[in-house]
Amino acid sequence: MRLLLIKTSSLGDVIHTFPALSDARQAWPELRIDWVVEEAYADLAALHPAVDQVIPVALRRWRRQPWSASTRQAWAAYRQALRRQPYDRVIDAQGLLKSAFLMCQVPQPAVRMGYDRGSLREPLAALFYQRHYSVARSMHAVERTRQLLAQALSYERQGRGRYGLQVPVQPAYLGAIWLLHGSTWPTKLWPLASWRALAAKLSERGHELLLPYGDAAEHERAQAIIDGLPGARLWPAGRLSELAGALAGARAVVGVDTGLSHLAAALDRPVLALFGATDRERTGIYGEQVRHLSAGLPCQPCLQERCRLQPRAEAGQAWPPCMAALTPDQVLRALEQLLQTGDAPAQLP
Repeated sequence: MRLLLIKTSSLGDVIHTFPALSDARQAWPELRIDWVVEEAYADLAALHPAVDQVIPVALRRWRRQPWSASTRQAWAAYRQALRRQPYDRVIDAQGLLKSAFLMCQVPQPAVRMGYDRGSLREPLAALFYQRHYSVARSMHAVERTRQLLAQALSYERQGRGRYGLQVPVQPAYLGAIWLLHGSTWPTKLWPLASWRALAAKLSERGHELLLPYGDAAEHERAQAIIDGLPGARLWPAGRLSELAGALAGARAVVGVDTGLSHLAAALDRPVLALFGATDRERTGIYGEQVRHLSAGLPCQPCLQERCRLQPRAEAGQAWPPCMAALTPDQVLRALEQLLQTGDAPAQLP
């Protein structure tokens, strides 16, 4: 049987899909899986051994110039890729109108499958599916995708999900502690001064530090965090598969709620995740060696990109308060416990 899976973005969502692929391959050893994914994540998707072919799309880029010749050519190439071999089933694991539209380009006789209306953030997407499956929205994102594929392919989930990535470790980066400081939401960020203080304490203890960056703003913040610290360096923006090879050798990772923290967990690295606005029960870092640290304020999780308390901020006060409440000393203690015993606290008193 040949399956086409549609899950285009974001980085965290793509990583959350890996355990479902591991389940499907175990249940159906002869299953052939092709995956439609955003071009930025194509090399990462290809790291899973169950993936036969990656079909990249660039919806974010195509939307900016929908009528250009290059966009029309790209759409034609996408449709041509879907016709290279017939698919028995196509599963929209994203559950959005944009992913349902991509599904509609798959020629018959592929059976179109996805979540039912009650399981979707955009219920209209269910109109495009021929078979619908109910999956509780309260489940963790990893388990939701596992459950969807299990129902669609008629098998039972077994135990905890396994990412199943095959990533060779790059020896040059073995044993470093990674500080994953960047995120798209301001409410997910830990204050720069806190990162700087933590980095200084780790450097004093002789740890090698690595900080990645993805754009100019992240590069400036990363440089400010490690400026003048011995044994600290930056990882330049590049292919995700190369970053995965370097991250696979990490001694430990301290990160906010960002896709790279999910990637570190997928590579079975010890991860201390600092959570503020987002819900760790539904989209927390999923892994055997993961501990979440949260201030436990009454407003958490607000699920908001902007802090509603922001207008009350006093001059020089670190924000958002849910992240600023996590002190460098508290984070350092939790990291040491994670490294020594794997028993870091899930929530501060």
